[in-house]
Amino acid sequence: MTFRKSNCGCDIFRIFLVRFLFLQSKAKMGTLQNLLFTICIALRCVTSAVGVIHVTGYVGREVNVSCSYDEGYESYEKYLCKNDCGDSDVLVTTSESRKNKYRINDDKTARIFTTTISDLHSEDAGKYWCGVTRNGKDIYTEVELKLAQDSCCDTVTKIESYEGFSESIVCPYESRYQNNPKYICRGNRPSTCLQQALITSDNKQNGRFRLDDDKLLGTFTVNISSLTKNDSGSYLCGVKRNSELDVFSAVELKVKEWCCVKSIKIKGTVGQPLSLQCPYPPQHQDKGKFLCKGEQLNSCKDITNQSRFQLEGNGSFSSFSVVITKLEEADAGTYWCGSDSERRPGNYTKIQLSVDARHYVVYTVPPLLLLMCVFAFIVHKCKHQKVKEDEVVMNKNAQNEDALEEVTDAAKNNIHGNQEVVMCKEETSRQQR
Repeated sequence: MTFRKSNCGCDIFRIFLVRFLFLQSKAKMGTLQNLLFTICIALRCVTSAVGVIHVTGYVGREVNVSCSYDEGYESYEKYLCKNDCGDSDVLVTTSESRKNKYRINDDKTARIFTTTISDLHSEDAGKYWCGVTRNGKDIYTEVELKLAQDSCCDTVTKIESYEGFSESIVCPYESRYQNNPKYICRGNRPSTCLQQALITSDNKQNGRFRLDDDKLLGTFTVNISSLTKNDSGSYLCGVKRNSELDVFSAVELKVKEWCCVKSIKIKGTVGQPLSLQCPYPPQHQDKGKFLCKGEQLNSCKDITNQSRFQLEGNGSFSSFSVVITKLEEADAGTYWCGSDSERRPGNYTKIQLSVDARHYVVYTVPPLLLLMCVFAFIVHKCKHQKVKEDEVVMNKNAQNEDALEEVTDAAKNNIHGNQEVVMCKEETSRQQR
């Protein structure tokens, strides 16, 4: 079995023991030189490990172990091993870049080789060695791997807010982390929090999220605007650390629907007046009242300055009313009225107004029917007149036909008479002869 790395502790002990016995037996002038020689051998063994690399990871995830090497070793084989780094202790080498749950990559330009250990278990924690194969004794660097559970945290800060509003999440940190990057993510998995960050201190504005870092107070604040129910859930505030696991604090945000003093639905008719009733707490009798229109309370527009809307108070009954003098179809929608200028929960009424346009049918259908009747009457008259004209024509034609027959008969009679006269004359002439 090839022994890649000697056991330094045992070697040092054996060297000192042999040299001590040798010095005791010989006791010559070269004692000092021999002692220095022994120390040099011992130091050679100790300094072959160039510091300790501390690596942290999460159970169930993966971790990268990166080790640097000196110029000139770019083409040499690199490896990661455990224990005494014998052949059976080698986990993966650059000659075989993937083995079981280990894979290795050598960046010869940066002179750094990185080993990735996936599917981490608690037994994977402990000591490793980064090694560079060479003739004689290999070059190695000690690695200490620590593992933690991929969850957070024992203490959770709970925050409640309401739809449409803004909420600030305050994340404290220690003063030594003033200049460290900060971020926030959803969920409670520290291992993926930075990769899935909603916003970081390097990019302080991202849509509805804004991050402000107060280094004097040792807190960074994340403001979320226009809250929806989908924003409810777990959040992690993170502070990035270079050689250790990031520091986290947990927050649970609950976004609730506004709970109204009263939520009502009302229907009106176009062109007609309508009264909206708005109750309020008795202690708000002297406070200013409001009526606004919009889907969200915090973004609705005040409409009491419009002439068609008249606000009328009724302090004795802890309510006020808003009269709309003449409804329009565009008045349909969501209204909010109340007596608290800060518009806090429980101090307003939500009104869903629908507008019926049926009165247009009442006034527009009769003229239409009248027009249709007039048209039908005209058509009828025209047809009736045509029938009369046809009858007159037919009567005239009949009279003409009768007259024609009379003329024809008269003509026939005349012709017949003439024939008789001729015959009579002919008969008289014959007698005279």
